[in-house]
Amino acid sequence: MGRGRVQLKRIENKINRQVTFSKRRSGLLKKAHEISVLCDADVAVIVFSTKGKLYEYSTDSSMEKILDRYQRYSYAERALVETDTESQENWCHEYEVLKARIEALQNCQRHLIGEQLDKLTIKEIQQLEQQLETALRKIRSKKNNVLFDAISELQKKERALQAQNSDMKKKLVENDKAEAPSQHQQTEQATQAQTSSSLPRLPSIESTINISRNHQPTGSVVEEAERSFAGAVLPPWMLRL
Repeated sequence: MGRGRVQLKRIENKINRQVTFSKRRSGLLKKAHEISVLCDADVAVIVFSTKGKLYEYSTDSSMEKILDRYQRYSYAERALVETDTESQENWCHEYEVLKARIEALQNCQRHLIGEQLDKLTIKEIQQLEQQLETALRKIRSKKNNVLFDAISELQKKERALQAQNSDMKKKLVENDKAEAPSQHQQTEQATQAQTSSSLPRLPSIESTINISRNHQPTGSVVEEAERSFAGAVLPPWMLRL
């Protein structure tokens, strides 16, 4: 028959308890050694008996190193847990603060537009009125500054356009002065052409001389010549002769 399951409870008999402690301690230290060799792990076992006697096992006699690593790890883990807890508490507190601030701002906005004024006292209503008057003065001053800036900008544009207009006028006057002599010459040539076309054509002197040489003028011919010269308008240079 096999052994039955041992019930886990405190052994009341001191001798049996001491024997069981010795056997289990040896087995525990043996298992620690085996797991350190097989798995290349750092193992440390500390056992105190009921009389306060110390039994220990550590890999390669490096109990202090293992304990230092344990302290560092446990401290970092505790710090991380504490930080998470504190951060959660801080986030909750900050959430409550922001929520209260948002509610206050919403109430202030409602009061500014004239809503939910029943719960306000006379002093709070007077303060609200002063805030509105101050805001109105600031808004009006800002509006006036914006209008003045716009007017000054328009005045600058107007002066620039006037300067461009005056420059264009000067250029037009200079172009007119440059084109005036040529137009004057053209008008003089046109008037001279008109006067020359209006004057009657006189018979040439050579033709009259040839006629006088070949034929003796009769009385009728002479009279016709005198009438033709009398009706013709002589130029000034012929009159001077």
